[in-house]
Amino acid sequence: MTVMTKTDIPLVDLKAQYRTIRDEVRVAIDEVLEGMQLTIGPNVTAFDQEFAAFCGAKHAIGVGSGTDALQLAIRALGISSGDEVITVSHTFFATVEAILYSGARPILVDVDEKTFNMDLVAAAQAITPRTKAIMPVHLYGRTVDMKPLLALAKEKGLQIIEDACQAHGAVLDTGTLAGASGRVSAFSFYCSKNLGAYGEAGSITTNDDALATELRSLREHGQSTRYYHPVIGYNARLDEIQAAILRIKLRKLPEWNARRLAIARHYNDRLKNSGVIAPEIPEGGRHVFHCYVIRVPDGRRDALRQYLSERGIGTGVHYPVPIHLQEASAFLGYRLGDFPVTELLASEVVSLPMYAELTDVQVDAVAAAVAEFMRA
Repeated sequence: MTVMTKTDIPLVDLKAQYRTIRDEVRVAIDEVLEGMQLTIGPNVTAFDQEFAAFCGAKHAIGVGSGTDALQLAIRALGISSGDEVITVSHTFFATVEAILYSGARPILVDVDEKTFNMDLVAAAQAITPRTKAIMPVHLYGRTVDMKPLLALAKEKGLQIIEDACQAHGAVLDTGTLAGASGRVSAFSFYCSKNLGAYGEAGSITTNDDALATELRSLREHGQSTRYYHPVIGYNARLDEIQAAILRIKLRKLPEWNARRLAIARHYNDRLKNSGVIAPEIPEGGRHVFHCYVIRVPDGRRDALRQYLSERGIGTGVHYPVPIHLQEASAFLGYRLGDFPVTELLASEVVSLPMYAELTDVQVDAVAAAVAEFMRA
């Protein structure tokens, strides 16, 4: 093998992003601390309005995390013990965790090998009399085909809960943005997301006025007004400092997403004929590349990661153990072999560095190192 010069390209570089907005962020945080209204204050109110407008939804309800968003969305739809919610095994654990919090049972299905998203035929076949909702996951920033899914849900009388935790600003095949198509949608603003807080935060979007009112109550201990609790809720509030930061970042998000797409196109061009399987880039803004994920066949994934690490290039695996094979999910009764596409992807996927501040020179260096390894 050719010995390449060691570089320093992390999987995600939050410091690089911070340097571009540092002055704005420090002013905003100082203003919050001067006012000392730290929960559900003017920044949370403004961010809820601004994020709803960004998504094209009537309402956005800021909460403490993406997991809070999923959990409260499920609760607000009345899903509980004895109900079933169909979702995928190839996702972050919080997707299924939130279903289990409600007492409902997650019914897992396989994914499409090209898009990594829910296999809609499998989802249709998984519907039973106990099914109350389908939870598609817009994985890695690529949106699920919602038109047929919405038609299926309407035919069967089911709710759609969009797990849009990785899809800020991604366009659906309905022409709307993620977060404006289902009855209710959940977003995560975990620090590494396309729109990330400095810690944890999340949001729920909906076009249903009554549902929005209930969600605002649920995020504050079930209050209708202060100290009056018609229902038992949660401590799931978005705090003012995070909201102030998110307001700054939201204004930058279209530009950052456009850069991510340009980086993905650059990677794909450089990785042609390299031996790895690069992600498909759908037309119409349907992928915002929260992660840039390649597939490495023939059991070489871990060796590639080691090779890149030795050259100062960060990688990730999203996700190495499918939900149905996690120890915590054993009671669901799934076994190895139940979801062959998901299991194949879990053994092959690698996330390469992806963030808006990544330079073309860095992309070239990463792609060259990948190609060099694959040729050996």
